[in-house]
Amino acid sequence: MERSWTITLWSSRATAVTVVVVDRDRPYEAARSVSMHQIDGVWSATVAANDVGDADLYGFRVTGPRNEPGRFDPAKILLDPEGTEVWFPPDHNRDHARVHGADTLGRSPLAVLPHASQRQSVRRGPRHTVNELVIYEVHVRGITKSAAHVPEPVRGTFAGLHHDIARMQALGITAVELLPVHQFDPDEGNYWGYMPLAWSALHGGYVGGDDPDREFVEMVEAFHDAGIEVILDVVYNHTTEEDELGPTYHLRAIDDQAYYVLHDDGSYRDDAGCGNVVRAAHPAAAALVLGSLGRFADLGVDGFRFDLGSLLGRDINGEIQSSSELIDQITALAAERDIRLIVEPWDLSAYQVGDSFPGRTWAQWNGQFRDHCRSFLRAEVGSAAGMAGSILGSPNLYGGDIGRSINFVTAHDGFTLYDLVSYEHKHNDANGHGGADGTDDNKSWNCGWEGDEIPDDIGADVRALRVQQMKNAMVLLLLSGGVPMLVAGDEFAQTQHGNNNPYNQDNETTWLDWARRPMFADLTDFVTIVIALRKSHGDGVIELHGLGPDPDLGFTSHSIAWQRGDLYVMANAWWEPLTFQVQADGSWYVAACSDSSGADLVENRITVAPRSTVVLARHR
Repeated sequence: MERSWTITLWSSRATAVTVVVVDRDRPYEAARSVSMHQIDGVWSATVAANDVGDADLYGFRVTGPRNEPGRFDPAKILLDPEGTEVWFPPDHNRDHARVHGADTLGRSPLAVLPHASQRQSVRRGPRHTVNELVIYEVHVRGITKSAAHVPEPVRGTFAGLHHDIARMQALGITAVELLPVHQFDPDEGNYWGYMPLAWSALHGGYVGGDDPDREFVEMVEAFHDAGIEVILDVVYNHTTEEDELGPTYHLRAIDDQAYYVLHDDGSYRDDAGCGNVVRAAHPAAAALVLGSLGRFADLGVDGFRFDLGSLLGRDINGEIQSSSELIDQITALAAERDIRLIVEPWDLSAYQVGDSFPGRTWAQWNGQFRDHCRSFLRAEVGSAAGMAGSILGSPNLYGGDIGRSINFVTAHDGFTLYDLVSYEHKHNDANGHGGADGTDDNKSWNCGWEGDEIPDDIGADVRALRVQQMKNAMVLLLLSGGVPMLVAGDEFAQTQHGNNNPYNQDNETTWLDWARRPMFADLTDFVTIVIALRKSHGDGVIELHGLGPDPDLGFTSHSIAWQRGDLYVMANAWWEPLTFQVQADGSWYVAACSDSSGADLVENRITVAPRSTVVLARHR
């Protein structure tokens, strides 16, 4: 039987659509052009393999009414928004795609015609309890790009991650959260990947071989074999087409008004801060989102973290609402496929933390935990009460469901943990924005000296205090109520040299510096111990205490203690030692202490050194 492809494209306003098939060796020519037929907004055409020979690329030319607002441009060759693999021509040019009327055949990305797949079903991964779950935020390229323990040909790829799984497993990680793996435009200059081009295609730069799906699936299954879930950070709230001055790659010239939220004058609404906002409540846009999620679920993914997820819950006009059909559809898909859902429930115009977000069962990034923890660590007055609530799992936001709180002290955007205790000011000149980018208020403290050029007379003390503060942060993160998320490299003091917004730094600034691992082996060992304590002894109701039975949450307090299962934690953020009385029965021993000199437990009393934490475990 002759092989053929039925290609479809949705556009309610187009007046004519042509699918153009292209040979890789002749990217400026159409090997075949086929007019598409339309029924209820769905344009379709069948392309026979015998008619196109070796050509395996395709795109669309879309014509629309001249007198109707929109950005139809039949000179543009458009990428299929449902494409599962993207090819960039040698002369790919993002700026050329900005020019209305400029023919982009041979200069814009094309989708690859699907190949027959022999892949078997993907093995499902483990499902961890709240107490077992420890998330590790990872950039696919950055984590192995300069790793000597990874073979050079696969550094920075999905295949390269295989060689780091055993280390993550030894650390105690039970879920990796990969920064966006959607295909993005290599000309755009975004290292993080938060400017997606094709939601259902894997980023070619992360593929070491010639079969993206297979390489990705083999990586997923390797994580599953190690007992580690795979979560993807997904970006469905905006695209790389930016605003009206951005490139025309697909949605803008397919049906601009359906796919993007526009102001009355035709300009783009920009609550994402990236140039546009997807009209997620429109059925066509929602179908693309759901299709992408289903595809990654087919590839074995265990969960999704939704970037600026509050934008997915907007109504058809882009306004905030309390319920959302798309959010309900994603929730149903997740229940059917046993998928974990995590949301960043805010954007430039909305802050829907807690039950104000339409997906009330979704876990949420807890930015309040980050802020309370940072404030407490640098001994701000009035910080103890906020830290106490965060330790309890933020009941003001999530009631008693601590599993909904995804706790973090650092994330990909902002300071690394080391920089959080080494810099009070951002150092972003390398980004090219004159220092105007990145947040100014990092809630950081440099431990007495800005950066790493420390005078000899104070160097040893400053460096020791920084390690101690990093350990303190890890105890607060790992032993509070909720699910902890670490950033890859924080366990061995990865630094970005004070850059708190290195979104465009695909270099040593963001690649993990593995030379720091032996330098900070003590920190790594400490993190490993605390993760193990969380899993083995930390299952139980959290009870707050202070130096005595009752917590001091007053304005001048800088200390707190709490019991979690068979663990008893004492945190002293003050600059003087404090003596705590253990308020729980049983025989206890010092299991972890952030102060290198240690601590002694005498008759259930223990003196905790300045700016340090002590973790006790109960003998069983």
